[in-house]
Amino acid sequence: MAHIALPEGNPGISGGFAFRPETATPMRELADILLYQPGSLSPGERELIATYVSSQNDCYFCQTSHGAAAAAYLGGDAVVKQVKADFQTASVTPKLKALLTIAGKVQRGGKNVTGEDVAHARNLGATDVEIHDTVLIAAAFCMYNRYVDGLGTWQPHDQTMYAEMGKHLVEHGYLRPSR
Repeated sequence: MAHIALPEGNPGISGGFAFRPETATPMRELADILLYQPGSLSPGERELIATYVSSQNDCYFCQTSHGAAAAAYLGGDAVVKQVKADFQTASVTPKLKALLTIAGKVQRGGKNVTGEDVAHARNLGATDVEIHDTVLIAAAFCMYNRYVDGLGTWQPHDQTMYAEMGKHLVEHGYLRPSR
């Protein structure tokens, strides 16, 4: 049960967004820019970063919904499960592993990211924009995760619903609700 009276039937972050639409707009816009709009990292890679950070924060709603989006982009959930379990052994590029290392350090605290982490990512082909966006995705998802969990939002366990959400995110992005 939510800690405040959120509108009924809105899972996860959607409950907070429905409660305070004026804050939902900029939060949706940020997610759309970071995860959906064109970039040098694929949308599937960016969704994997969001999923990984959300799994490290133990936010069920976000890791499941963004994992479903990543799976929709990548043609299945095998790599999503690998990244959540141990990204170092996952079948992703060395560059993405270096970016996931940075994301994980941001999740624990931004000051954990070192110059060596950034140099390693650059040596594997990461651009400054990709490093920037990885840090911002990780930081934003710490905020989104804490928003969802701090309000005690409804987080159903219906995997079909999450698959539909993932498909909606792939097809339409983040600017409009999936429900």
